[in-house]
Amino acid sequence: MSVLKQAPASHPKIQKLPPLTLSIPELVTQHTPCTMHLSVLPPELACQLFHTMIHASRHWQRNKWWLFDRVVESPHRTSFFARKTDGIDDDETWQEAARYWYNGRMTSAPVRFPPEMEEACHIIEKIVNEEMKKRKPYSLEWRDQGKDFVWKANVAASNCYEGGKESVGYHSDQLTYLGPYPTIASLSLGTRRNFNLREVIPTGELSTRKARTFVIPLIHNSLTIMHASCQERFKHSIPPQAAVDLYRPAFPKYPHVEIEPSNCRINITFRFYRPDFRPNSIPLCRCGVPTILRPDMRNRSDGETDRYWWTCYAGAQNEGKGCNYWKVMDMSAEGRGCPTVDSEPVHN
Repeated sequence: MSVLKQAPASHPKIQKLPPLTLSIPELVTQHTPCTMHLSVLPPELACQLFHTMIHASRHWQRNKWWLFDRVVESPHRTSFFARKTDGIDDDETWQEAARYWYNGRMTSAPVRFPPEMEEACHIIEKIVNEEMKKRKPYSLEWRDQGKDFVWKANVAASNCYEGGKESVGYHSDQLTYLGPYPTIASLSLGTRRNFNLREVIPTGELSTRKARTFVIPLIHNSLTIMHASCQERFKHSIPPQAAVDLYRPAFPKYPHVEIEPSNCRINITFRFYRPDFRPNSIPLCRCGVPTILRPDMRNRSDGETDRYWWTCYAGAQNEGKGCNYWKVMDMSAEGRGCPTVDSEPVHN
């Protein structure tokens, strides 16, 4: 009978799906928790902002940190900007009181938004707020219904990718000052580059499906809004490209000056640093360094009970040596939260 016994059924092979290019805004909305908006700024403002950022990028730095017992350097230049006020009140000292940390190192004083970025920010805020009004908030998401705005950009991280080799690997943005379920608006200027999104499959679903890579071509003067849940569900990257097209601005930097083509892409990610995640409220690890906030991407469930934890990041600078500290974030016990209407979470 053991010979005649039917062999156990093997597990069905999970099909690996090829990358899918999302070339139009409708496809971006269909497949990802993002929206794509084309020609968001007046053409002359988009060109002037590009010229301003290209000139400023000469002094930007490449981030360095320890990884696997060696120092690594980001393959692109970056800088950080902050607005005059935090968007909640008129206090202009908030930048001085803020002691921001990134990759385990305290940052220098942030640069104020230049006039062109400030003008662009006003336009982008309107677009983001209109999109957010169409969505029901997650329970931990910031939605201050007592103000005239839903989302206000008070900081911006800017990156310069020069040529096709400069890139950034898969990552999700740090939530330390953004809090859970942030909305991030990413403006692209200059030459076109691909933006890749890949979902982190929850542990309980690994036996039934595999992650798929979505490729979004980012063209000049386009805005990609990464809506709430994108940082919890997806990682994103700007991959290297064998070749890039030269960008030729429609307007020169100065009148009667010949336009020079460029192989650079400028990316400005406008963000809202929440008042309930101010730098002085971030817990310290045993190294005495502010922790960073991470989402539990592998064990997320319903958007209501998902977990986040504070973890040591001192090893990013301290020759790779940290204290392995971690602690589950408790919004109520830590006195965090915002005035928001009760609503069921939405899954995009």
